[in-house]
Amino acid sequence: MQNKQTVILIFANSAEKEALEKPFFKSHELFLELNRQVLQKVENSGIPYFWISEKEQIGCSFGERYINAIQSVFEKGYENVIAIGNDSPELQSKDLITTAKKLQQKKIVLGPSKDGGYYLLGIQKNHFNHTFFLSLPWQTTTLRNQLTSYFSSKKIEINYLKLLEDIDTIPDIKNLIAGYKKLNARLKKLLLQILYTPKKVFIKCIVVPIILFSEILLNKGSPLFV
Repeated sequence: MQNKQTVILIFANSAEKEALEKPFFKSHELFLELNRQVLQKVENSGIPYFWISEKEQIGCSFGERYINAIQSVFEKGYENVIAIGNDSPELQSKDLITTAKKLQQKKIVLGPSKDGGYYLLGIQKNHFNHTFFLSLPWQTTTLRNQLTSYFSSKKIEINYLKLLEDIDTIPDIKNLIAGYKKLNARLKKLLLQILYTPKKVFIKCIVVPIILFSEILLNKGSPLFV
């Protein structure tokens, strides 16, 4: 198979799937907007991409599904993969373009998130070890540290993007609204509605989703509990 260059992997479920798993107020609208925004930014970058949602994902755990998705893209003949989710609204098209350039220099690129995980991974095929990645502590606060330690031990240079906020918890939403001036107006409106909707709206929901939403909103590899 003829080798290609860089491709973006959007690893994110459909809004319908996310809303079923997290049936809080305005969940479907929020996931639709997050997915719309990430797709727009990817298309604006001009880099080819694959979107792997729950329909194409293979594996029992998050780690298995994520790693298998990356492996499947490499098997299509691409040399470099930029893996992202949909839960970092501050990610911009220019960050994707920068990552693609760094990958040409044989560097690992990480977009660190404030919870100890990452919102972007740029990796070359020859740096991807399927077995090692499966062994990582996915959805924990030590994920990024263990990943960076591994690459450092292999003398592989890591290039870091700016530290961004993942939307995983209610405090994350508050921090994002307070600290990010370029937040899309439609997304900001949805987030504000989620934050300040009267409690009586949530009374109609079952208890478990309420508890889960208070701890974890959108989880694309970030810690389950922070």
